[in-house]
Amino acid sequence: MPIVKGLVSALLLVLNTLVWGVPLILLTLLKIITPGQRLKQCVLRGLNAVALNWIGCNLWWMRHWLQPDVNFSIPDHLSPQQSWLVISNHRSWTDIFMLFMALHRRIPMPRFFLKRQLIWIPIVGLAFWALEFPFMRRFSREQIAKNPKLAVIDRAATERMCQQARNTPIAIFNFVEGTRFSVAKREAQQSAYRHLLRPKAGGVAQVLSLLGNQLDGILDVTISYTNSSPTFWGFLCGKEAPIALYARQLDIPLWVNTPDHHDEKQHKERFHTWINALWLEKDGLLDDRTAHD
Repeated sequence: MPIVKGLVSALLLVLNTLVWGVPLILLTLLKIITPGQRLKQCVLRGLNAVALNWIGCNLWWMRHWLQPDVNFSIPDHLSPQQSWLVISNHRSWTDIFMLFMALHRRIPMPRFFLKRQLIWIPIVGLAFWALEFPFMRRFSREQIAKNPKLAVIDRAATERMCQQARNTPIAIFNFVEGTRFSVAKREAQQSAYRHLLRPKAGGVAQVLSLLGNQLDGILDVTISYTNSSPTFWGFLCGKEAPIALYARQLDIPLWVNTPDHHDEKQHKERFHTWINALWLEKDGLLDDRTAHD
């Protein structure tokens, strides 16, 4: 029965999290008391290893127990020694594990832009904090207009993450839409795309302006589901219809790497034009592969 399979899957996910939560907590405590940035970086590498093993164990039981119907198309010659910005559309929590399946140990340990509320998830939230994922408050335009200092908070979180790239290869994952797609959300924001919400360019623009010279490129990922309303619970129950993931490598435009000008109006307009063009191509690809609506 699908519900039994879902319950077993949820139990496996929780047990795996508890097992790897023990070394995670110990290393987090060690990181807190460790003096000096160099020693903290050594502990952080240990935390990365714990996180990679947590991902690997989850992928192992998912492949053998759930046996998902997935099709991946990714560039050749990816390496954990390279640094990447990974951008993707967002349909379901399942997207995260699809990205893991396609890219695990092919590129460095992933780091996501996260909603601040996720820090309260037991063990997982602690892992996000210890691994120095950027927690985004995502203030509205109205809030920033009333208090411009709020705009600096999310920018500072991004800058702290980007500093890690000076010490080790990094893979920064960004669901550019900022939230999971739904028809209701698309209509509410009057999105120009059939299968996508409007892209939020701020985080991508800042990463590229800070790390443009250090990144090996951009991985532009498109995830499509045959099921028009995919859910993570459906995935855990083994009911999710075929899933396809297509990733292509993009070069970073030379004009993007202008750290002194990323706040200028002309630069912002050029960047929005560039990412909207990418989103238009992605929407066309989804037209050919799925019927989201």
